[in-house]
Amino acid sequence: MHVIILADYAIADGGAPKVAIESARALAESGVQVSYIHAVGTAGDPLLDHPGIGRIGLGLADVWSQPIHKAAVNGVWNRAAADRLAEALARTARPDSIVHLHQWTKAFSPSVFRAIRAAGLPLVATMHDYFLACPTGVFYRFDTHHACSLKPLSGACLFASCDPRSSAHKAIRVARLMAQNNAIAGWPFDVVHVSDRGAATIAPYLPTAVRQHRIDNPVTIAKGPRAEIAESGRMLYLGRFTVEKGAVLAAQAARMAGVPALFVGEGPAEGAIRAANPEAEIRGWVKPGEVADLIRREARLLVAPSQWPETGPLTLYEAMAVGVPVIGSSMSGAAEKISPLVSG
Repeated sequence: MHVIILADYAIADGGAPKVAIESARALAESGVQVSYIHAVGTAGDPLLDHPGIGRIGLGLADVWSQPIHKAAVNGVWNRAAADRLAEALARTARPDSIVHLHQWTKAFSPSVFRAIRAAGLPLVATMHDYFLACPTGVFYRFDTHHACSLKPLSGACLFASCDPRSSAHKAIRVARLMAQNNAIAGWPFDVVHVSDRGAATIAPYLPTAVRQHRIDNPVTIAKGPRAEIAESGRMLYLGRFTVEKGAVLAAQAARMAGVPALFVGEGPAEGAIRAANPEAEIRGWVKPGEVADLIRREARLLVAPSQWPETGPLTLYEAMAVGVPVIGSSMSGAAEKISPLVSG
């Protein structure tokens, strides 16, 4: 078997590329030949340095780093991405090849589906989010700060001011979803849901030809000593700093409870976190291999208070693996992994 893994990035700057990279390494170590094709950047995660993994960078740019007029065109349909991916697939694909798609909205665009389909390759796509159905990918109203219950592309959806950036960005995302729906229409490919919550949220809106499966995300956690939980430990939020992921909510709650807080990551809500809890410590990202030690040393508990139906935050696994209790939102897939009053 030959697995071709596609993701916008070859560095673990979020859950989707992290799973893509760790999956590539695990497959290679089990004897499967892997080709890892990424759209953006030249740097790659050290986990991809394996003789069983061939890495191909397409030299594309993140569409949202471009001026709005270019983002509008490339975000909806990136012709360069389709052409370069088609060329890469022609060079690497074999009769036993399977394409596993993890991330495509940052640079690849929906043109990735047309290129894979034209190559005649079987496709599996993991649902780390909801971009196959929702324009913003999260089923969350950034205007009201509540989960969204509107039918995708309905009249109410089209006119909702729900985008985290602007109405112009919402229009681009709507056009992208329409182009995507056209590219996958009638195509019997496979999707993987990583939580029951994720499956229940998006399944009603997927094309009828799509075959659906339920498989947990793989998580790599090095063996080590259990944490020694101390009263002096802190509430830890680990991840991207955004409102929908509950970063600001965590800051407010920690201040109200009088619990010291540590925020590790980056994101647009950093200023709001500082305003909500001036006493909280904020650090940048840590290397993936340092996450378990960070949790073990410094966390009294870890929180993942998502305000959107997040499919499956990985940090909860990492905390529970070292014996640190967790608090997760019942709105997300996190709740499925928590035993109340046992693990969190």
